[in-house]
Amino acid sequence: MVLVFFLVLLFSSIISPNVHACSQTERSSLLAFFAHTLSSPPFNWSSSINCCHWSGISCNQDGWVTHLILPSKGIKGGFKPASLANLTHLTHINMSHNSLYGSLVQTELFLSLKSLEVFDLSHNLLSGKLPSSLPSSNIQTVDLSSNHLHGAIPPTFFNGAWHLTSFNASNNAFSGSIPSSICLQHSSPLIRHLDVSSNNFNGIILPGLGDCSNLQVFRAHHNNITGLLPEDIYNATEVEEIALHFNSLYGAISDRIANLTNLAILDLSFNELSGVLPLQFGKLSKLSHVILEFNNLQGSLPPCLMNCTNLIEVRLGSNNLGGDISALNFSTLSQLRKLDLFRNNFIGNLPTSLYSCRSLQAIRLSSNNLQGQIQPEILSLKSLSFLSLAKTRLTNLTGAIKILMRCKTLRTLFLSGSFIGEGNLDDDGMVDHDGFQNLRVLGLSGCEITGPIPIWLLKLKNLQSLTLDHNRITGSIPSWLGTLPRLFHMRLHDNLISGEYPKQLCRLPNLVYQLPESQVDDHRYEFELPVISGSKENPSFLQRVVSFLPPMIDVSNNNMNGSIPTEIGQLMLLHTLNLSGNNFFGNIPTQISNLKNLEALDLSRNALSGNIPSSLASLHFLHDLNVSYNDLRGPIPTSTQLQSLNASAFEGNPKLCGAPVPNECGPIKGIDAADKKNNHDMDCGHQLPWFYISVVLGFIVGFWGVCGSLIIKRTWRHAYFRFTDNLQDRVYMMMTVSMNRMKRKLRG
Repeated sequence: MVLVFFLVLLFSSIISPNVHACSQTERSSLLAFFAHTLSSPPFNWSSSINCCHWSGISCNQDGWVTHLILPSKGIKGGFKPASLANLTHLTHINMSHNSLYGSLVQTELFLSLKSLEVFDLSHNLLSGKLPSSLPSSNIQTVDLSSNHLHGAIPPTFFNGAWHLTSFNASNNAFSGSIPSSICLQHSSPLIRHLDVSSNNFNGIILPGLGDCSNLQVFRAHHNNITGLLPEDIYNATEVEEIALHFNSLYGAISDRIANLTNLAILDLSFNELSGVLPLQFGKLSKLSHVILEFNNLQGSLPPCLMNCTNLIEVRLGSNNLGGDISALNFSTLSQLRKLDLFRNNFIGNLPTSLYSCRSLQAIRLSSNNLQGQIQPEILSLKSLSFLSLAKTRLTNLTGAIKILMRCKTLRTLFLSGSFIGEGNLDDDGMVDHDGFQNLRVLGLSGCEITGPIPIWLLKLKNLQSLTLDHNRITGSIPSWLGTLPRLFHMRLHDNLISGEYPKQLCRLPNLVYQLPESQVDDHRYEFELPVISGSKENPSFLQRVVSFLPPMIDVSNNNMNGSIPTEIGQLMLLHTLNLSGNNFFGNIPTQISNLKNLEALDLSRNALSGNIPSSLASLHFLHDLNVSYNDLRGPIPTSTQLQSLNASAFEGNPKLCGAPVPNECGPIKGIDAADKKNNHDMDCGHQLPWFYISVVLGFIVGFWGVCGSLIIKRTWRHAYFRFTDNLQDRVYMMMTVSMNRMKRKLRG
């Protein structure tokens, strides 16, 4: 029996290549497809007769091609799938993350592939409109995301696609209405995943989504959708995620949201929603993410929200919410990681119940009317990395710093605009403390801090961004500030700082040379919450990666003096330099032109003199220059950037001339004469050295050429003296004869 078994195994292995070999028609179709798409077949396609063995190709037991799987293969070319129409047993097409271009309106493909189940051409360069319908009633997954497709989705596109469960058309340029009729009769009632985000869809969301009884994920964020949330969306009781942020929806969130008992993620941020938060939120036991920031919601935070014990992220910032926040019991939210309630109207003390949320990583309660002090219990939050309590009415800044220094995981701390008028931060107890060892970003602007720059900052070796602006800091900038190895963003403007610009500040390591590869990951530290500045109506977003903060030094509006050090040209990675509103004097150092990455330079309102260095014209990234109200003179250097600036960037310097200021650099005799004299002097200065050199060389050659040879050669020396004696005698005789002749003539 064993022998028979091995014989059967051997026989099957011999004949199986013939049984399972693909047909010549399908082999030719695949080669033709890639011949139209690429200049040559990819991979090992020409090395085997059996296309079932080709890379990315799979066949069924009968040798029919069923899978064309070639994602992320670097394939470039036009997508012309007419040849694929012969692959009638094809069930999976995945050519995502390549560089295919062309249109999908290919009737040959969509009429013949009746067995197709998965169709993924995402992350390519496809363009044009969609065909009138999907290719197969068996289609289950369609992913066309991240292409350049446009136009409206045809109303018949989903007709007959009975088994469609996932449709992703995100990150294209589709327009018209959201395909909310996808679940109506003759369409796709089984749809579970619908993603049409990041397109140009507009108008209201039409009824129909309520018929999607299996819908779990609905994403339509970053569009131009208006109107109310459709009432029938609350009938899609299986939905787990609704993401409609960055649209123009208005109105209130209905109490019927309680029907969505499976809802885990609700993101309606950056809309125009109003009204109060429904009390029924407490019934959504699976809710994990509530993101409703940047709307017009009113009222208080419903206490029933604390019943949602699976909450991980609560972001309700920039609304009109209010009430006493200390009355809320956050201790039930044991899984809470991020709490963001900034820019609202909450009152009361900092809620101590927050300290029971041991999973908290980020807290932002800034721009509220909170009061009280930071308590030592905050140290129980062992994962706390991001804390923003800016623009509140907290007290005891020194005590807060001493407590937070012991928070070993803290990487971002914003306390700006709080603790008003509490004075000096240069406390002896802080100097001896080795705290804030992981701190990357420290914001203490607008706190009315007095005294010198705190010396305990010297120990913050991981600090990358320091903002101490709009305080009352006095004294000079300490030289040790230039030793912080990772500091690249520093704002000290609007203080009372005096003294000269320290040369050591021109050697900040992170602005002089690129970080070594071992430190690059630290430089890519991401904020746990997006950093947002500006007004509610016009918010300005900073990237979540700290390295996207501009490399900057801003010491404007202080009492600094002296000349700008030439060493400032070492800050090769600097993007913004602002020295305006001080008492700097002397020339603008030409070394500033070494800052090839400089984008903004403000030297206005100082006492600088001399010319604007012509080398500034070589700063090709410089788009913002201000040297107004100094004592500069001469022509403005010629470059595309400088001449495109507004004349106000040079005003207050009446001796400047040339575009863009109205003063023309015409011929001035005094200046021309002086220039000619200078040029003549320079020419003479260049000629005189060569004159003296030639005299010396002539003397050396003439003297030693004659005398040297007489000294060395004895016979030459004797011959030379005989020659001079004879010459002397002949001259004497000639003179004697001439004199006698003249006497005879005079007598005669």
